[in-house]
Amino acid sequence: MSRLATSHARRVSMVFASAMLATLAACGGESANPERAKLPELPTFTVAADGDGASRSWDGVVEAVQQAELTAQTAGRVTAVNVDINDRVAAGDVLLRLTAVEQQAGANTARAQLRAAEAAVAEATASYRRHAALADDQFVSKAQLDQVRAARDSAVAARDSARAQLAQAGQQTEYTVVRAPFAGVVDARRVEPGESVAPGQPLLAIHAPGALRIQVQVPQSDAAAIRAAGRAQVQLADGRAVDAADVAVYPAADPLTHSVGVRVTLPELDDAPTPGVTAKVVFPIAGAKGAAPISIPRSAIAQRGELSIVYVLSGDRLVLRQLRLGRRSSESVEILAGLKVGDEVVSDPTRAVQAVAAQRRADGGSND
Repeated sequence: MSRLATSHARRVSMVFASAMLATLAACGGESANPERAKLPELPTFTVAADGDGASRSWDGVVEAVQQAELTAQTAGRVTAVNVDINDRVAAGDVLLRLTAVEQQAGANTARAQLRAAEAAVAEATASYRRHAALADDQFVSKAQLDQVRAARDSAVAARDSARAQLAQAGQQTEYTVVRAPFAGVVDARRVEPGESVAPGQPLLAIHAPGALRIQVQVPQSDAAAIRAAGRAQVQLADGRAVDAADVAVYPAADPLTHSVGVRVTLPELDDAPTPGVTAKVVFPIAGAKGAAPISIPRSAIAQRGELSIVYVLSGDRLVLRQLRLGRRSSESVEILAGLKVGDEVVSDPTRAVQAVAAQRRADGGSND
């Protein structure tokens, strides 16, 4: 059975290879018919270099340097939310309030315990003083004096503990009022009045609009060159290009992706981008072998099993090209091998396949 399975696998591989060769021959080979039928008009684009070969770029997301996710630090019910998204707040402004019934009760209990502890300290201190005076005249033993001294010290310790409990209860009460930790803009409002919250539950998110940065992940092979360059240019979505105020390369690589993080700080801008938008970070470093990188739209690439292919228009025929892909973004893919600058690529691979089939039928190749 194993020999039969092996033989069958070989036959399947040979059939697959023959089919791929036939497809390549049909798409890229010269036709024996000198009167080759013309291809229908297809949407194409010309491959162009992404840069001048002396720079490389990565996409990143703009984020605020100073941002905070405000969470509940005590349990309670939301009584008021004083802000909404896009509201500007000053440091210390009251943003949200929670019920404080349990917290106030805990604070009152702690105050009563502190008063009792202070009374016990006063009594123990007076008793110690009386025994100390009697001990000078040897009316009480040293053991009795040590006993009342220990009682006094124990009362003092209990008083200090009661003070700490009162401070903790007071802090819990303060947690029912959520204040802005810095001046900024409200990003998100996650609760409404009447909701019950637990410690750790998100309430609001704010950011300071002044300082912005972008963090990108770059291959470990490029980290040293970026660190040596020490500068970058940020291309914003609205077309503006600004020089980075600072470039910091992380000292360690990610052990899973083998990439290195780079933090790029933006300068102060009059019309600053909104946190969360994408931007392209361009570093003045050469690509592989100094060649300018090439990127094409993802929609132009077709998948045939594990192969990534495109259709290139060459005169009156279509040539099938196998690609080796690099970095991917939401709209484009870097091409490491398979295309060169100036190639005319069909932007719709489905229409390219239909055009090849129509051309073969016109050439009389439908019966092959």
